[in-house]
Amino acid sequence: MSTPPGNKNRATAEAILPLVGGAANIVSVTHCMTRLRLTLTDRTLVQDDELRALPAVLGVVEDDTYQIVLGPGTVARVTPEFESLVEGERAKAKAVPASAQELASQGAALKAARKQKNATPFKLFLRRIANIFVPLIPALIGCGIIAGLNGLLVNLGWLPGITPALAAMASGFMALIAVFVGLNTAKEFGGTPILGGAVAAIIVFPGIANITAFGQKLSPGQGGVLGALGAAVLATYIEKWCRKWVPEAIDVLVTPTITVLLTGLVTIFGLMYVAGEVSTGIGTAANWLLDSTGAFAGLVLGGLFLPLVMLGLHQALIPIHTTLIEQQGYTVLLPILAMAGAGQVGAAIAVYLRLRHNRSIRNTIKSALPAGFLGVGEPLIYGVSLPLGRPFITACVGGAAGGAFVGFFSMLGDKVGSTAIGPSGWALFPLLDGNHGLGTTVAIYGGGLLTGYLAGFLATYFFGFSTQMLTDLNADTPDERVPDSRTPTPEPEPANA
Repeated sequence: MSTPPGNKNRATAEAILPLVGGAANIVSVTHCMTRLRLTLTDRTLVQDDELRALPAVLGVVEDDTYQIVLGPGTVARVTPEFESLVEGERAKAKAVPASAQELASQGAALKAARKQKNATPFKLFLRRIANIFVPLIPALIGCGIIAGLNGLLVNLGWLPGITPALAAMASGFMALIAVFVGLNTAKEFGGTPILGGAVAAIIVFPGIANITAFGQKLSPGQGGVLGALGAAVLATYIEKWCRKWVPEAIDVLVTPTITVLLTGLVTIFGLMYVAGEVSTGIGTAANWLLDSTGAFAGLVLGGLFLPLVMLGLHQALIPIHTTLIEQQGYTVLLPILAMAGAGQVGAAIAVYLRLRHNRSIRNTIKSALPAGFLGVGEPLIYGVSLPLGRPFITACVGGAAGGAFVGFFSMLGDKVGSTAIGPSGWALFPLLDGNHGLGTTVAIYGGGLLTGYLAGFLATYFFGFSTQMLTDLNADTPDERVPDSRTPTPEPEPANA
């Protein structure tokens, strides 16, 4: 198959497809912020070493899906090309009758994939939460950067005729984010997306201010994304219940009406109040935590974030970040969690210096460090620190030190937040916001990064290797990589890995 000149994304897709066993070996194709995720029929058909050797591939991760790390931006462009190639090969294959054995193999693969997906209810729930909020991240990032630019222009007194337009661009999405959460929630839980959006829209409708519930006037947006999520889940279950008994002839009239009516009443006279109280509690708890125990809280959060990623528990933080952004304009947790990436970078530099004769690991670090500085940590985590073991722990030490630094200043009253979720490292600078001016906010976050780099470096340089490890790994190994057998199976990455 010929590739149009200059289409590097098509070329990357064409290079990957045969190395994962071709279209016949692929059950499903999806992608997240940085990874092409494939559900495969036969894992043994994958050529791991050849995949890792491709220039565009930053790393390979095995979880419930086979994940090829391509990096932010790239993966969104390669995935459609890859899907097009898969569909093309399948169209050609349809001309040849499939054997009974092939059909049985495909059925077994689908059954195994479904069984594996549903094996852990808690993890399935967290994945669903991620599937609801992760698609919103590009809009959060774009609007967050515009909000930061607008704030800078307003403070400087520049372009007064443009700043109201920028404010509208930055705020429009956040004003209606509950609707998008409702759409994605209904889709994820098997309902009709537009009905999920319809019931979520009740929450942000200005006329809601004319309604009294629990002895007080409701306010537009009360309950926020948590209320929208609850309303859309309820709508999905009501819709499914209606489908069971409403005759098909009148289903198109009755089911949507009952779904919106019942869910709307519960939302207005119950969910909005309850979700509003929970949302307020989240904001109050986050502020109290950093105001009262900032240094300690930052140490714990920054130090444990990488292990949380390995366990897949980081996904539970996504709606918390979104709630804080919706309430306060920024999340105070993300800059602290981003320190985990700083510790990882510092640890990788130390590994590079300690393993002077291991050209394979040093080449991996050289190619992965630029992405690490920009907040894309998977290549360093899965290509360097996790396989080596100790450097992963010392990277966590660096994250803890950076988190404690940022948390300490929060105790002093200088809050550092992010107007969006997704980026970390240097890429988070355009999204920073706080309560004491951009200069102070940038200085504190930058100081946290430097602290994380230094602590991760020192901890790894002096404590990251045993004498035997240095002896074994410091050989001249130009063609070898860190053995895969020492790599634990990780969970999916966070929105801000």
